[in-house]
Amino acid sequence: MTKWFGPTLLTALIAAPVAAQSGFSIEQVTGAPFAQALAVGGPTIAWVHNTKGVRNVWIATAPEYRGRELTAYRLDDGQEIEDVVVSPDGKVVFYVRGGGANRRGEIPNPTSDPNGQEQAVWRVSVAGGAPTKVGVGSGPVMSPKGDWVAFGRGGQVYTAPVNGPGQAAQLFKARGGASDLAWSPDGSRLAFASNRGDHAFIGVYDLGAKSINWLAPSYDRDGAPAWAPDGRRIAFVRIPAGFSPPLFGPMREFAPWSIQVADVATGAARQVWVADPGRGSVPREVTGAALLWGAGDRLVFPWEKDGWTHLYSIAAGGGAATLLTPGDGEVEYVTLSADRTAVIYNTNIGDIDRRHLARVPVAGGPVTALTTGTGLEWAPAPMSDGRGIALLRSDARLPSHAALLSDGQVRSLAAASLPADFPKDRLVEPQAVLVTAADGLPIHAQLFLPPGIRPGEKRPAIAFFHGGSRRQMLLGFHYMFYYHGTYAMNQWLASLGYVVLSVNYRSGIGYGLDFREALDYGATGASEYYDVLGAGLYLKGRPDVDPARIGLWGGSYGGYLTAMGLAKSSDLFAAGVDIHGVHDWNSGIQNFVPSYNPLETPAAARLAFESSPLRWVDTWRSPVLLIHGDDDRNVNFNESVRLIAELRTRKVEVEQLVFPDDVHDFLTFANWTKAYRATADFFGRRLGR
Repeated sequence: MTKWFGPTLLTALIAAPVAAQSGFSIEQVTGAPFAQALAVGGPTIAWVHNTKGVRNVWIATAPEYRGRELTAYRLDDGQEIEDVVVSPDGKVVFYVRGGGANRRGEIPNPTSDPNGQEQAVWRVSVAGGAPTKVGVGSGPVMSPKGDWVAFGRGGQVYTAPVNGPGQAAQLFKARGGASDLAWSPDGSRLAFASNRGDHAFIGVYDLGAKSINWLAPSYDRDGAPAWAPDGRRIAFVRIPAGFSPPLFGPMREFAPWSIQVADVATGAARQVWVADPGRGSVPREVTGAALLWGAGDRLVFPWEKDGWTHLYSIAAGGGAATLLTPGDGEVEYVTLSADRTAVIYNTNIGDIDRRHLARVPVAGGPVTALTTGTGLEWAPAPMSDGRGIALLRSDARLPSHAALLSDGQVRSLAAASLPADFPKDRLVEPQAVLVTAADGLPIHAQLFLPPGIRPGEKRPAIAFFHGGSRRQMLLGFHYMFYYHGTYAMNQWLASLGYVVLSVNYRSGIGYGLDFREALDYGATGASEYYDVLGAGLYLKGRPDVDPARIGLWGGSYGGYLTAMGLAKSSDLFAAGVDIHGVHDWNSGIQNFVPSYNPLETPAAARLAFESSPLRWVDTWRSPVLLIHGDDDRNVNFNESVRLIAELRTRKVEVEQLVFPDDVHDFLTFANWTKAYRATADFFGRRLGR
């Protein structure tokens, strides 16, 4: 039997009993401010608070560094705020409000506002006053002198004065799509990468001469320009022609990438370093600049030579690479200290399911741990005076919040913003566990045990699978908003009486190159299904789990794995919630690469379908709840349309929740709350509590 509940009716139906039984509501555990988009300039720290879908810029200034709201938006309208930058003197903050356009040029409008929405760069004074719209666009980059801000619009570059009433104007016209904007140290020139499809150039625009100079143009793909402090040279990354990573399939090696250093005056460049063949020959990205020019003429970059994403450095003139961050684990957020003598980064080295900050000299040397313990720290932003590091942090019971590390101590910048009814003391500490996949691979997971469980008692259990798949769930509130919410949801499910297992399946990050680039994963064989099966068998074998009441849920890639579990193992999984999951890899690939034609690669297309839930619907028997927004830009809404049609034909019980005009990440607090409540209600009726 197929059921349909409208969002308003569904929320009213399940709100009271679920909240009453858990001791706290989903609104309480997801309603605390989520801090993101941290930036520093002069004595000012700025970030974004997302509080129940209402997004605002907050700041903290010297010497007190006490957080306060700078903007005054008051609606849960689904309009994101990101790309925060602060002027060097700390007096002006720029930010972007609104999401990016889809292929039809439509800006996300999840509340169906008849007036529509836009994505634009805004400016606001730290001293106060209403924000001023600078212009349509995104990705603002501040000039070193603090006089101009550059940003992108439709692949072109625009600039606007930092101070005064001046609005944005197009800086120059050029073919291709401009990205990776980088000001010269004196602010007189702007470097950028120009994407031309199958190749990319590094260009330098001279504001005085009003001219563009191309640096050693080639048939390859160049990017990540980094200026030398003297302003006469630019280093950049070169990826050989033909680089085309498979979507949703492993890529462990390619023709090695290299680092080039160009003379800005002549445009001539020479190769100063090249990756070894094999491991590390495929470039690896981190959060922050992919190439940093440090003091002593040292270039710092990420490399997977030993199978882990580590930092290395070389002399700008060339030479062997020096490993900066040894150990089993990876670096993620990377930046330079104010004086460029050290790299500050976060890592899971030594604490595989958490993140901590560390510091290492750019030329190599002892690594200094800056944070330790049971919390998570990321997004380090050194203060310009060198006296502290702004950062974001969380732990098992506190969501993401802005903090300042100074004199070895970390203190919150806006502790008073935590709501009084936030259920901090009623959340559980997740346990790190290892699960054996059906093919024998060890899989990391986090176990949430419900409070008050008695010896010999058997509870229903739920396995959770994150999206991505390039993600890693952690032993605390996540640093991405989507997974901040799913972590909170897992806490809520545990409070309702479920044993919850959050699974870090293969093809995710955090555990090295071979795990991330797992053989036969995704569209090339669905090897992650072994992890789904292993998670179900692990729960089935626990003495505190009722083996007849095991469910699973997840969103995006996690929705795909939920569907795979239900399609191939309905005897193990009694019910599932599939949120905007991929159901046919051929459709999923085409959503990102419109030119993809399965008929041109029949063998690969056949394997992709064999790796998809739609291939296995004949053995799908367990009931499912499907949730999707119909303006999804990541997973086409049609993926769920096709699946529900096939399941109805086979008399599988299907329930559904649809959000008109919302996108993949569900941009409003109201929609996320409806999705979480629908999930808990579904499991309550299908698995019991």
